[in-house]
Amino acid sequence: QVQLVESGGDSVQSGGSLRLSCTASGYRYDTYCMAWFRQAPGAEREGIAAGCNDGSTNHAGSVRGRFTISQDNSKNTLFLQMNSLKPEDTAMYFCAAFEPNHGPSLKASRYNYWGHGTQVTVSS
Repeated sequence: QVQLVESGGDSVQSGGSLRLSCTASGYRYDTYCMAWFRQAPGAEREGIAAGCNDGSTNHAGSVRGRFTISQDNSKNTLFLQMNSLKPEDTAMYFCAAFEPNHGPSLKASRYNYWGHGTQVTVSS
């Protein structure tokens, strides 16, 4: 069973930056993909960035140029660097994973392992 633990959520001012981390354990395969999703109250869960341990990445258009996903494969850790944060980025941010690697998908249905989430709040 893969377990995911997120950290790094916080309250920041508009224009600020945050770095989220997600550490995974329990992979059975040598290849895997991880992603960040976010969900604001009353909204659907949105895939914002994904990466696989072959180095492939995918970013949603809504965050491209502001958010960057990266990985430390030696530590099974996924990062999300978020710059130029806006109030509309306020949401619960979830880490997700699936294995083996079938590409950095942004579709929630593709992922079968989820973390508990970390809250990001951006004030104007």
